[in-house]
Amino acid sequence: MNADTNGRERDVEHERHPWRRFVALGDSFTEGVGDPEPSAPNGLRGWADRVAEALGADHPDFAYANLAIRGRLLDQIVAEQIEPAIALHPDLVTISAGGNDLIRPGADADAISARFERAIARLRATGATVVVFTGVDTQFAPVFSQMRGKVAIYNENVRAIAAEHDCVVADQWALRSIQNAKMWTSDRLHLNPYGHHEVARMVLRALNVDNDLRELQPEPVRPARWREARTQDIVWAREFLVPWVLRRIRHQSSGDNLQPKRPEPLPLDLLAEQLGTQATEHVARSGAPDAGRAAPQGDVATPIDEIHEVDAPRPLDAADVVAQADGPAEVEGARLPAPDGLGDDPERGASDGRADATP
Repeated sequence: MNADTNGRERDVEHERHPWRRFVALGDSFTEGVGDPEPSAPNGLRGWADRVAEALGADHPDFAYANLAIRGRLLDQIVAEQIEPAIALHPDLVTISAGGNDLIRPGADADAISARFERAIARLRATGATVVVFTGVDTQFAPVFSQMRGKVAIYNENVRAIAAEHDCVVADQWALRSIQNAKMWTSDRLHLNPYGHHEVARMVLRALNVDNDLRELQPEPVRPARWREARTQDIVWAREFLVPWVLRRIRHQSSGDNLQPKRPEPLPLDLLAEQLGTQATEHVARSGAPDAGRAAPQGDVATPIDEIHEVDAPRPLDAADVVAQADGPAEVEGARLPAPDGLGDDPERGASDGRADATP
């Protein structure tokens, strides 16, 4: 027998897997924001699509649905996605939730975890295999390194919940490959295609599923000079931080008026046939932007009115810790400096650095 990333022993064969109906739940992380695919619903691919592609490679009866919507808080995910997911009769469910709640100043990791556990218990009662996610280690993000302790507490709770309810843990905290600015879009909030590719590989390892996804590395990026980095920080603050605060004041979410990109479990070939031709119309109707496509160094990736909602657990920037938009940005009561984001990292703000092989 083999063990997943939580140490749980699995009876799953490495060459083949038992799952035939996969439903993904969550926020923009699971929706696939940052991994644009114009032919896909909502214009997004993402790690969950990549996992579904691998799981369905040799199983023509395999079906996949994705109910995740960007910007959703834990209670919204529970209210909007849990019962609809159960009604689809999945045998495999992934859920990443609670991060948007966790990053708010004053958030109680234990209280969030208790609500998360109730959702997990409901899903596990169906007999489905449930995959949960730990949060990313934020030590490489200067602003968010002070949240590292809170994320660690939440992660320990997630691991305890997984052990209690016999879930699989997809351990982002241990995934060092994404603790690198080159794995994130220029909005500094979302993984780029390389980051989503790495998460997909990690999830498949946690499920002990053999696959053809190989490690991909972005091309090296020229280090930014100090002045250039500060200019990028100013551009980022204007294009991403300010709109985020304004949307907080207006009580708006980037997921408002969006529908799940794959509401029904369908075989992957049928998804491509039925949904791919509708993608342009769907994106135009929903108003979804190009998902934070990483731009060349110094450029901004997303129109100012379409900045995506915060979707932890992932390393983010100052925009995401502004819980009250009518005052200065604070983290746990500590005033933040002027937004320097990750400007001290010489690779911050760079292109996603596509390598020869597209992830």
